[in-house]
Amino acid sequence: MKSPRHCEGTVETKGTESTLETDASVDCGDPDPFQWDTREDCQVRQILDRVADKWSLLVIALLDRRCLRFTELRREIDGISQRMLTVTLRQLERDGLVKRTVHPVVPPRVEYELTPLGGTLHHTIRALVTWTEEHQNEVAAARSAYDARVAAQESADA
Repeated sequence: MKSPRHCEGTVETKGTESTLETDASVDCGDPDPFQWDTREDCQVRQILDRVADKWSLLVIALLDRRCLRFTELRREIDGISQRMLTVTLRQLERDGLVKRTVHPVVPPRVEYELTPLGGTLHHTIRALVTWTEEHQNEVAAARSAYDARVAAQESADA
């Protein structure tokens, strides 16, 4: 399995170009902020963009251990348009995370469910949700403190 570094090369950082150098002594487990290349053709970046998308996260969470029809998904996901749900489901199906089943009845009944691969991703998402639930008060406090500092700074500058 290739590490995220397989996409390294030239990247753009805040309008300037810099080159990432390959160093065989570097541990690929390092939390290097440049370990995922910013180029659009980087597979790791493309997958992260997909699975970190808010609509994808919600669809994957809702499909945990159950099949849902399109209308059920749309009803459960507040704020998603029909078009966005269609696009999201197609992308997840293309990536092998969601299985689409069309039942030969009139009118056609279409159901969506997680594939085994999608199920493994759901475990990761569940961990993220658990972290969010456990730390939401700390995040709220940090936001309030930040907003207060910014407001104080703006008042001082005025």
